[in-house]
Amino acid sequence: MMNLSFFGRKLQKLCRPYFHFNFNSFFIQLCYFMILSLFGYLGLKASKPRIHARPNNFDLFYTSVSASTVSSMTAVEMEVFSNSQLVLMTFLMFAGGEVFTSFLELVFESFNNNSHTSTKNNQSVIISSSNSLPIKQVNNQIELGLVSTPNHHSSQDQKQTIDVNDIINNNNVPKGTIVSYNNNNKDILIRSNSLRYLSHVVFGYLLVLQFVGSFLVSMYMTFIPSARQVLREKGIKTLTFSMFTIVSTFASCGYVPTNENMIVFKKNSGLLLIILPYVLLGNTLYAPCLRFVIWALKKITKREEFSYLLKNSKEIGYGHLLPTFHSWLLVGTVLGLNVIQLVIFCSMEWGTQIMEGLNPYQKFVASLFQITNARHSGESVFDLSTISSAILVLFVVMMYLPPYTTFMPITIMDHETENDAKKDKRKSLVECLVLSQLSYLVIFIILICITENKSLREDPLNFNVLNITIEVISAYGNVGFSTGYSCARQLKPNGNCKDLWIGFSGKWSNKGKFILVLVMFFGRLKKFNMKGGKAWDLS
Repeated sequence: MMNLSFFGRKLQKLCRPYFHFNFNSFFIQLCYFMILSLFGYLGLKASKPRIHARPNNFDLFYTSVSASTVSSMTAVEMEVFSNSQLVLMTFLMFAGGEVFTSFLELVFESFNNNSHTSTKNNQSVIISSSNSLPIKQVNNQIELGLVSTPNHHSSQDQKQTIDVNDIINNNNVPKGTIVSYNNNNKDILIRSNSLRYLSHVVFGYLLVLQFVGSFLVSMYMTFIPSARQVLREKGIKTLTFSMFTIVSTFASCGYVPTNENMIVFKKNSGLLLIILPYVLLGNTLYAPCLRFVIWALKKITKREEFSYLLKNSKEIGYGHLLPTFHSWLLVGTVLGLNVIQLVIFCSMEWGTQIMEGLNPYQKFVASLFQITNARHSGESVFDLSTISSAILVLFVVMMYLPPYTTFMPITIMDHETENDAKKDKRKSLVECLVLSQLSYLVIFIILICITENKSLREDPLNFNVLNITIEVISAYGNVGFSTGYSCARQLKPNGNCKDLWIGFSGKWSNKGKFILVLVMFFGRLKKFNMKGGKAWDLS
């Protein structure tokens, strides 16, 4: 045990310059997603699919990783999965979503903060028997950090030391006491309470949106005959479809229980408009929406914890709680990028075959839905293989951008940036060996081109570098966009070829799929290495 502990400390010290964060956090999250993926694979393997011919084991594992990392890369048709398997995948997407995992981080941070408070500050306060206050009032004041100071000139005051946690939990505290403690304890207590309130807000935000979205989709599928008929013909339960789709969209996964994804619903503009906000609320606009919810709760409850959260977003350390100005810039950036995509998409695809059968209103809603999903959610109302190459390149750029990409015309210099600027320019060996995110993606694309070299030569219309690049960037961005595979594009027709509603990677070799599995994990944890490649000077 001592050797393992020593090795762990050495490994953390060696890797800290590489990751620029607490190594323990990275290792915990990596283990979390690996265990979640393994659990999903075992569950999919143990449960029965709809058809008698079971998908092979690697494709089931590939699907489980896709759901757990919310990447939605498909190697098996979705309608192959039974209702119980769809429910299991719903759980995987819920547990793998960024909002839920960030909630778990908050819970652990709150626990660690309480433990740190107990050891560092001895959690001691002074109890005075004079000038009594009701114990409930003392409790509330302690939580707010507003406890009065006892009269130290009174020689008759009887003082004793107790645990602050006992006061907060109302344990073993005499009635009618006034509590005094130093300002350091006050700051720690208010931060601890604010973290606890923030975790409650995040969890409430998550559950309320899931419930409201599932209810609205269920109502739409129940009262709109054309949508209800689709589920009836495919044998999909309305409740399962509603929960699965909302959880998938909010978690930015992009899985839909139908083989055709959302293509089969492209004329149901009402359904698309119900789902569309969830593409933003769980991803690119989560941070501004969270700040708005906290601001609203502050106005309603007048709690000091909410004011503390709004004023001390940096000190809280929750990456999704951004300052006000940063939040507004993020909103402007997201809307701006969507407008640019919408203008380009409509100008190039409005009168093409993919819009056939849609009226102008349906064209606009479907186009808006498609370009909004390009940032991370990955649900499609159009077959990407029929979209122009210029649009596909635009989608590649959008998929590569991190969720909180922000256009900042004004340089914002925080303390961390200032400290980094003051650091010695000398870099460790590990820092010098680290590459940028884009460099790793190029390496992954090259490796996949090597593993699929035979197919690239024999089937160039399906297997080309652009399609492979789209698949890799989609997996890295945890999006799920894919050009698919068509037997009609084969130069040497294969009589055994059968068109399936699966992603392009579903036709790759197991080696190529395994590399894409690594890309999905890498993309899901990319936030830990966003500063890679600093040792390279391109001037």
